[in-house]
Amino acid sequence: MRIRHRVAATLAVVAVAAIAASCGTSLATPSPTTNIIESPADAARAIANEVPLFEGIGPRDANLIGQAAWYEATPKEAAKPPVPWTVTFRVGWGDCPAGCIDEHTWTYDVGADGSVTFVTQTGPPLPADAVDQLRGSSPFTGVEGVVSAGPTCPVERPGDSACQPRAVGGAVLVVTDAGGAEVARITTDASGLFGLAIKPGDYTLTPQPVDGLMGTAAPMAFTVPDGNAVFLNVSYDTGIR
Repeated sequence: MRIRHRVAATLAVVAVAAIAASCGTSLATPSPTTNIIESPADAARAIANEVPLFEGIGPRDANLIGQAAWYEATPKEAAKPPVPWTVTFRVGWGDCPAGCIDEHTWTYDVGADGSVTFVTQTGPPLPADAVDQLRGSSPFTGVEGVVSAGPTCPVERPGDSACQPRAVGGAVLVVTDAGGAEVARITTDASGLFGLAIKPGDYTLTPQPVDGLMGTAAPMAFTVPDGNAVFLNVSYDTGIR
């Protein structure tokens, strides 16, 4: 079994997660690896290895009209590789042939040794159909998702990005099998993403209390299909009213 973090805020979100080899770990700190990063593709692959939702995303092509999802990698040092990189993944939706109405981006730093550090994310939550398209190109079997908390404003207005649910990093999620035995404990990364590679079957994900949040998300039963992944949206209550 290997655990990896996957891609934003509620979900319809992804907004998708660094995952280590035996239990979830936060992307807020670099994840150790022995991969040597010598190209933009290497840098993007280091992130996709830990964020399965990004596995089917290719480089940005300025000549391609309507490209909804892409990544860009920029070296952080003007020197011969291997050097550190900054990598941005972008997913757009809504009339993308005309430029996409909405988009969500994630930015990571990738060390020359392949270590991955989450930096920031921007944009509204991804809609379910955008997540489904990304999952369709990702050969990942298990569970993944995003943890968010809301409300973030006393009065929420439709379309107000300032009041979108916020990602919850460092949340601990316990996964148990159909018999109630604990399978793994996952910790969300700084962008609220998580992922766990597990065999097909029936499971329950039980979120643990998070300091500063009034309400703990309820347990969620889920089924992992054969050769695919299930995506979960886990919502905590901030207590803001």
